[in-house]
Amino acid sequence: MPHTDLPALTDTTIAAFISEAGIPVAVDVWAEWCPPCGPMARTLAEIQPEFAGRLIIATLDADANPGTARAHRIMSLPTLLIFQGGVVTQRLVGARPKPVLRQYLSEALTPYANV
Repeated sequence: MPHTDLPALTDTTIAAFISEAGIPVAVDVWAEWCPPCGPMARTLAEIQPEFAGRLIIATLDADANPGTARAHRIMSLPTLLIFQGGVVTQRLVGARPKPVLRQYLSEALTPYANV
């Protein structure tokens, strides 16, 4: 996994991090052996500043944190989980290009936009 400045969560820190964030949190679930995970993490790190104050993007290594991966039924990587109010409101499975991720995150921050 390439180094990013995104917060790295664990099975023991994720719940408190999400509940204390005060804003939505996008968690990029990845693994070292996953070829598309590195580019996805770099893309998320690049677009994080665009969402400053509205969304926190963090990472979680699925292999090192199997409890969280199991609890959220992660079957494919990378998986992006969007937490709002402490619960997963959306998930995106698979790597996406920067424009798609940017739009997905923007729409995730607009509740009921597609209702």
